[in-house]
Amino acid sequence: MSSRSSRARSDLETSISQFVSVTGASTRDARRYLERHKRLDAAIDAFYNDPGAARSGASTTKLNALFDQYKDPDAEEITVDGTIRLCQDLCVDPEDVVLLAVAYELRSPRMGEWSRKGWVDGWRALGHDTLPAMQGALARLRERLGADPEYFQKVYNYTFDFSRQAGQRSLALDMAQAFWALLIPHGLAGGALAHVAGDEDEDEAMGAEEGWKDEYTTWWFEFLTEKGGRGVSKDTWQMFLEFVRMIDARFEKYDAEAAWPSTLDDFVEYARARLASGA
Repeated sequence: MSSRSSRARSDLETSISQFVSVTGASTRDARRYLERHKRLDAAIDAFYNDPGAARSGASTTKLNALFDQYKDPDAEEITVDGTIRLCQDLCVDPEDVVLLAVAYELRSPRMGEWSRKGWVDGWRALGHDTLPAMQGALARLRERLGADPEYFQKVYNYTFDFSRQAGQRSLALDMAQAFWALLIPHGLAGGALAHVAGDEDEDEAMGAEEGWKDEYTTWWFEFLTEKGGRGVSKDTWQMFLEFVRMIDARFEKYDAEAAWPSTLDDFVEYARARLASGA
């Protein structure tokens, strides 16, 4: 066997080992995906995008043992202290936007808390039962959250529901701003919040028209602070996502007669005034 063939075989075996560690798939499946897609990252993506892929290898026993490792000793759930330790072991910042995707996947009942059922069902669906594999999942979830508009919307909407205080219909303003500060830049950078131009102009529909800019998120926060009020309604939270996707960079094509929340009507006037003044 030539040195080149030997090296290629060694590289394949290393990739197979990494594929199995990340996905929990069998060696046979790992080899099949790698031979078909060549690169490790492409093979892993193909595996997770394949609805027929066998991802049932995640062990309930292992997942329960991991849950017990982090759960509150006096409760049947992982609470904030356990979440901080988990983040340390996963090498992820507790304020990383990817944890909002994890909260969606594991059906977190509240911020920084995880139920046993949500933990086991969520990680089994993702196909992971070890910390190294979970680390790999975080990278893919972060990328998907930034790039996939439908997935972004699911995580975005779930964020409102799981982060409200018990018994409250609205989300506290400071909490809403903190989550917007995580989600909006991530979606803009990855393309999940790419501008959707109107149908009336073909050139604009092809992408020539500019949309929401990072600085407008700051304007939005300043506007809400000046306006006062302590909470953000679910309607405003959900409609703001659509607003960010469709509004043009000059705020010229906003239809005030459409069913937008009045808060967004007022913000458009605020933004137009700032643009006119050059502020």
